[in-house]
Amino acid sequence: MPETTPHGLRRLAFGGDYNPEQWPESVWQEDVRLMREAGVTMVSVGIFSWALLEPEPGSYTFGWLDRVLDLLHANGIRVDLGTPTVAPPAWFYRAHPEALPVTREGVRYAFGSRGAICHSSPAYREAAARITTELARRYGTHPALALWHVHNEYGVPVSACYCDTCAAHFRRWLDTAHGSVEAVNDAWGTAFWGQRYASYEEIDPPRLTPTVGNPAQQLDYRRFADATLRENFVRERDILHRLAPGIPVTTNFMTALSQCDSLDYWSWGREVDLVTNDHYLITDGRRTHVNLAMAADLTRSVAGGAPWLLLEHSTSGVSWQPRNPAKRPGEMARNSLAHVARGSEGAMFFQWRQSRRGAEKFHSSMVPHAGTDSRIWREVVALGADLGTLAEVRGTRTVPDAAMVWDWQSWWAQGLEWRPSEDHDARERADSFYESLYDRHLTVDFAHPEADLSAYPLVVVPALYLVTEAAGLNLRSYVENGGTLVVSYFSGIVDEHDAVHPGAYPGALRDVLGLTVEEWSPLGAGESVRITGPAGDSLPADVWTEFVVPRGAETVWTYADGPAVGRPAVTRHRLGRGTAWYVSTRLDATALDTVLRAACEDAGIDSRDTLPRDVEVVRRSGESGDYLFVLNHTADEAKVPLDAPGTELLGGERADGQLAVPAGAVRVVRLDA
Repeated sequence: MPETTPHGLRRLAFGGDYNPEQWPESVWQEDVRLMREAGVTMVSVGIFSWALLEPEPGSYTFGWLDRVLDLLHANGIRVDLGTPTVAPPAWFYRAHPEALPVTREGVRYAFGSRGAICHSSPAYREAAARITTELARRYGTHPALALWHVHNEYGVPVSACYCDTCAAHFRRWLDTAHGSVEAVNDAWGTAFWGQRYASYEEIDPPRLTPTVGNPAQQLDYRRFADATLRENFVRERDILHRLAPGIPVTTNFMTALSQCDSLDYWSWGREVDLVTNDHYLITDGRRTHVNLAMAADLTRSVAGGAPWLLLEHSTSGVSWQPRNPAKRPGEMARNSLAHVARGSEGAMFFQWRQSRRGAEKFHSSMVPHAGTDSRIWREVVALGADLGTLAEVRGTRTVPDAAMVWDWQSWWAQGLEWRPSEDHDARERADSFYESLYDRHLTVDFAHPEADLSAYPLVVVPALYLVTEAAGLNLRSYVENGGTLVVSYFSGIVDEHDAVHPGAYPGALRDVLGLTVEEWSPLGAGESVRITGPAGDSLPADVWTEFVVPRGAETVWTYADGPAVGRPAVTRHRLGRGTAWYVSTRLDATALDTVLRAACEDAGIDSRDTLPRDVEVVRRSGESGDYLFVLNHTADEAKVPLDAPGTELLGGERADGQLAVPAGAVRVVRLDA
């Protein structure tokens, strides 16, 4: 069996994408000298090197890569070796132009970027398997090899192709998934608008249509595209497992909800030996550290709670947003250690040395254009030292307080056309619920709706439009057995085929919530309402209202105005030994805190109101001990109470009673046993 951590790495991973092919060999010796100075322990190599490794079909030039890996090994640096299948060479596309993907509108992309691949193409699959096989045979036993890195960021920038090859592949996939054309007709509801199919040959991908296409067909195509990419990963993974046994295989995910929605990472997480993730701050005016924490928690959850690895993030600004601000002094280290607090076994970057040419030449790096006489380099060296000090946290696990139910397939379904309001956004609901939990200083696991939830005293469901019968029963069982559930509006509506559950809304969640919804009444652009609580206080709400009918649930908050005035807005239902809350309108993160405070009381979760806002307190625990990470994202010193004395690892001081954390700083306390 392959390992689940980088082979031979005994410290936290620290380094980045290393692209020596962009530089003359005279620079390589300087690179490894600086890597040693910075405390680099691992680098990613060869991810975009197919054209250099196989300059002509079947002709390989491995000499330069031999020298790179030997040099890294001689300097004690482990290697995450890429299969370069994200960027086929120009000669491949000249021979196989049909392997370039086609858009839904029928436009075929051209060569000249990255990731322009039809993943159903037999020619691409054969060529990818061939280069992967050659790499595995040559480097599978190389002493520097720690990890195989298949492809790069699957689904970015192209997640689906709509060419004729994909159409034939889709038909085969449908036969496997459904078993017959009649089963497809039933699942897709093709009796509507006369869309019935008599044979698979009549079925095409959901290409551009004059009005809205069949939503169930579109949803199945998302599943097909995801499965096709995963098939190609598994094919490369199995070659590597066979020819380089024992070396773990990964591919870098992009779980941040605001960045990538084309893959079902619950399925992908089961296929990799080690879950890895890329994360870049989205500088759109929001609190970027909250999105960072959310992405890290989600990645850890995809890993099943096991340690994972941050394989890419940035030392400072990126290059692909409308505005790309630099990180402030200390922010890089704080971002990196926030990932470590939430389960990462290190902090890797894109990239080691900043490129002089190409599309990402203004993307920050560990060695910037300014060289080593720069703030970034000095912070890189300091971070390397800190990660070396924290090596003992390896193998420990982040301790969660609550869970959030999330399902990529539900997100896909909800994002299709002709929903009740374009202002309702599943990602926005997830962001807001997470932000509210974050501000209550709760560490959050994410969970698939059919997963075992019994370990969590509190489970929130911010946006679960698609709910299978099994998921509905799972959530009911969770509450009956003592759990506290909080569900947001427009959840439980359809089954796995985007068919509305029989009966009144909210379909699969009616029984657990103890209510029905007669009708939705989304609000107009800019409109808002107020809801009134039991003490006469009120909260603002917008986007959505509902005509809720309690059927066992008690009304806690009531619409004070708007279309549903006088009707229940927030309800609470006692079921078995637990409680289920329902929020039928859109509350922002601040207003949600009022509801979640009451739900936390039901769940028996102690209040953490004494902790300062924007100060994270996260615990990792394992055989080596308990570690408390405290990250201060504010401009003022923060004082955090400790429930046990310990040693602050980054400074070496004893900590007892209360921990002082300077503005913008991080402290890590190993608590006494």
